[in-house]
Amino acid sequence: QVHLVESGGGLVQTGGSLRLSCAASASILSIDIMGWHRQAPGKQRELVAFIRNGGSANYYADSVKGRFTISRDNAKNTVYLQMNSLKPEDTAVYYCAAAQGVAALTFNFGSWGQGTQVTVSS
Repeated sequence: QVHLVESGGGLVQTGGSLRLSCAASASILSIDIMGWHRQAPGKQRELVAFIRNGGSANYYADSVKGRFTISRDNAKNTVYLQMNSLKPEDTAVYYCAAAQGVAALTFNFGSWGQGTQVTVSS
């Protein structure tokens, strides 16, 4: 497993932008999938976006498609989530997660960060 630390959350007005960062304790070159999830109060955690090693075949939830962009910098062992045109319904705790090897085939994220709060005011 790899230790993950998120940062970049905060309070922003509707229509604003934030960039979340996820720093890994080790090289992410061997990590097949890096993902961002979120959990709003009273709701189930949902997968927001993921990026595969090599940066191809990214995934976005319909609710964020066209507004959020996931990227990875393997040299810095960091994954980013650029969030634009934020809406109040984007308010949640955002978690970074990693899936490796066989677990990645079933999107079984075995390593998680502690989360960062994103609050979008109306």
